[in-house]
Order: sequence, then structure tokens, then C-alpha cells
Amino acid sequence: MSAPTRSYRSPRRERGAAQTRQDILAAARELFIAQGYAQVTMGHIARAAGVATKTLYASVGTKTELLHALLATDVADSRTTGLLDEVFRSQDLASAVTCLAHGIRDNTERFAPSIDLLYSSMASDAKAREVWDYVVTQYRQALREAAEHLVSIGAAAPHLDVNGAADRLWLCLGLSAWRSLVVDCGWSYDAAERLLSRQALNMLEDPVPA
Repeated sequence: MSAPTRSYRSPRRERGAAQTRQDILAAARELFIAQGYAQVTMGHIARAAGVATKTLYASVGTKTELLHALLATDVADSRTTGLLDEVFRSQDLASAVTCLAHGIRDNTERFAPSIDLLYSSMASDAKAREVWDYVVTQYRQALREAAEHLVSIGAAAPHLDVNGAADRLWLCLGLSAWRSLVVDCGWSYDAAERLLSRQALNMLEDPVPA
């Protein structure tokens, strides 16, 4: 009776396959952001990554599967955990808003390519829209928790309840606010942080009800 054959795994080959996949993902991200998800073909991605189309499909699957692989990676890396720790230790409005604005700025700047990817693809891909809705929900919840803290310590204007404070924080520090200044207007993140932080502070301490 012959001995059972043992499958052979080559670490070098596996490392090569992993690097090829990373090259493909990087090339696809760049093309999707620059040209829009709907305009990019698998042939474009294969040429940009320097691989055969057959290799492209073997590595990442279809174009939709490729997009979803990118989004899954981004969501795994993107978390609001820890964003509020310093805010909760703040006992005055100015320091709390400053901490919150800086923490959101860091996340927004760090994940700018991912946000650009979502913007370019969510109109034509339901999964991208689902991921965008998830990210928005996470950030709105974080801002609501910050609003709850500010109202509980009496730092916000007396006429503001949690909903009112949370809405003002979203208007001033939500993802669209950063994108409007940085992407649409060409501001630096430093300048955007200063303006949005000041705007949020003014709106939260405004004694006049809306």
C-alpha cells in the first residue's frame, strides 16, 4: 500500500500571491478613486497592477468582489473606539470640543482614501452604500455620546438637549463638513480643524435657541 501523498505548500509562493493581491488592491483603489468605480474595468486594473487578467480574477474574483475586499479591509481598520475617552474626561466645553475635533480630524485624514473610495462607488454598488451608512451611523453615535456628556455636565447652552447638541456636532464635525473644506475647497486639515472646532464651540454655547 503506497503512502498517502502530502500536499506541498510553498511559503515563497504564498508570499508572492499575497503581495500580488496587495498590488492589485492598491491599483484598484487608486483607479476607483481617480476615475470612479463604474468607469474602471478589470482590464484597467490588471494593467495598472502589472498582472494578467487571469491572475487578477484568480486573486480577487470579480470587480464587485474586489470592491468588497477593499471595503472590508477599510471597515476592519476604521473604528471610533477610543475617540471619546479624552472628551469624557473634559469638564468644560472648549476642551471637550477641541479633543473631539482633533480626534475626528485624525480619523478623517487617516481614512481619506477609504472615504474617497466610498464616494466614488456607493452610487453604483449597494455594498458600498451599506458600508457608508455603517460608517455614518458609527460617527453619529460617537457624536451623540459626546453630546450626552456635554449636556450632563452643563457645558452646552441651557436650551440644548442631547438631540440639539448632537445635531450641531454632526453639522460642524460630520464627514461631509471635512470633505467640503478639504476636498471641495482645498483647505489643509489643520485649517479645517481650526474652523470646524470654532464653529462647533460657537453653536454649542449660543444662548439663542434656533
